[in-house]
Amino acid sequence: MPARPATTVQGVSRPPLERMLRIHDALVENRYPNSTKLAEALEVNPKTVLRDLEFMRDRMNLPIAWDAKQKGFRYTESVEAFPTMKISEGELVALLVAEKALQQYRGTPYEERLVAALKKLEQALPETVSLNLADLNHTISFRTTAEPMVNLPVMEVLFRAAQNREQLRLRYRKPGSREPEDRIVDPYHVANINGDWYLFAHDHARKAIRTFAPVRILAASPTGKTFARPEKFQLDQQLRDSFGVHSHVGEFDVVIRFEESVSDYIREKRWHPSQSLRELAQGKVELRMRLGSLQEVQRWVLGWGGAARVMEPVELVQGIQAAAARLAAQHRDFADTPVPL
Repeated sequence: MPARPATTVQGVSRPPLERMLRIHDALVENRYPNSTKLAEALEVNPKTVLRDLEFMRDRMNLPIAWDAKQKGFRYTESVEAFPTMKISEGELVALLVAEKALQQYRGTPYEERLVAALKKLEQALPETVSLNLADLNHTISFRTTAEPMVNLPVMEVLFRAAQNREQLRLRYRKPGSREPEDRIVDPYHVANINGDWYLFAHDHARKAIRTFAPVRILAASPTGKTFARPEKFQLDQQLRDSFGVHSHVGEFDVVIRFEESVSDYIREKRWHPSQSLRELAQGKVELRMRLGSLQEVQRWVLGWGGAARVMEPVELVQGIQAAAARLAAQHRDFADTPVPL
C-alpha cells in the first residue's frame, strides 16, 4: 500500500477522517493493527485511536472486532469501501455560502468555532466533487457597510457568563452619557440583531430586564455568584413588540404611508411581525404596525427622508416634526452655500 503523505505539523495530529482512512486501510489488508502500532504510525495517543475505532464501529457500522489470537483488530466481514459523506451540489453550494457568511462574525467568539465546524465538514467530503466552483468568489459575497465594533475579551466574558449563569459586574456607559457607571446584572441572553450585538440581562439596581450594547461595556467581571434564569424569559417575547431592541414602554398603533419611489422597498421586507400593508392610489403603500416603543421607528422614518409620512400616532408625528426642525436648524447656515458641480 503506498504511504499517505504525512500531515502532522508541530505536534498537530491528522484530521479524524484521514486517521480513520489509515485505520481502514490496515484493517482491509488484514494487518491486525493494535492501538499502540496505529498510534505510532498516526503520531497520536493510543486513546485517540481507540476512540476512532469505537466511532467507526458504533457510528459508521463497520464490522470491527478484536482478535485475541492475532492481538489486533480486524474486519469480521468484507468491507468494499470506506463510508463517505454524500453531499449534493446544492448542499455544497449552501456550505460555501455559509463559509462566506462567516465574515459577519469576524472578531467574535463564534468566528473560530464556525470555522472549525466547517473544516470538519470539509474533511468529511469526498475527494472529488463534480462542481465548477472557480467563479464562486465572483458570484456570491456578503458585505456590511457599517461593521460593528467588537470588544472580543468582553464578548467572551458575556458568552461564558450567559452560558454558565454567572452574575457580572459591568462598567457601562449609557448612550449620551460621558461617565460610565457600575451595574450588577444577571446575563440572560446575548443576541445579534440586525448585525449588532446586545446583552439582555436582569439589572439588580433597576429590578428589571435591561438591554446593554457590548460595545459600551468598558469592563465585565464575574462577581462569584450564580443565578437561575427565569423559565418565562424568552427573547422572542421580550422583543415581540419592539422595532429593534428597545423595551416595551407602551402600546402604539403606528401607521406610515410611503411614496411610490420607495414603496417597492417596503413591500419586499417583513419589517415587524405585526405589520400589515395596504395598497394606495398612485403606487403608494401604507404600513401598519403595533409597537411597544417609538424611538427606533422614529429614526427609521427619518431615514426615508420625505418619502415617508407618519399618520399615527400623534406622539410619533410630533417626534418626527421636532427632529426635522433640529435637522433643518443644524443645516440652516449652509442654505446659501453653492453646491459644487
